[in-house]
Amino acid sequence: MSRNIERERDFDNEDEGVPERRPQGGGGRGGGRGRMRRRKVCRFCVDKVDLIDFKDVKLLQNFIPERGKILPRRISGVCTAHQRMLTEAIKRARNIALLPYTAD
Repeated sequence: MSRNIERERDFDNEDEGVPERRPQGGGGRGGGRGRMRRRKVCRFCVDKVDLIDFKDVKLLQNFIPERGKILPRRISGVCTAHQRMLTEAIKRARNIALLPYTAD
């Protein structure tokens, strides 16, 4: 269908009392109008951690949900460098059976 025909139909619909279609919301993803979201801060950078120890099981369990997957950066709020160290530490802890690969 050509654009001209679509425009004519829109004008016809206005005469019949059908409201004109207009985009709603703020656009983009999320749909939250004007809502400011607080930026996540890397907890390892705040504590100035240089190395994430694979033997610290309590720390590593915070980044693994019940299913056993490693939480991504966008959810955990960890910076790129620390996410790489965290992933490596979780994999090492799994390899020597400190952490499970999957949920029971």
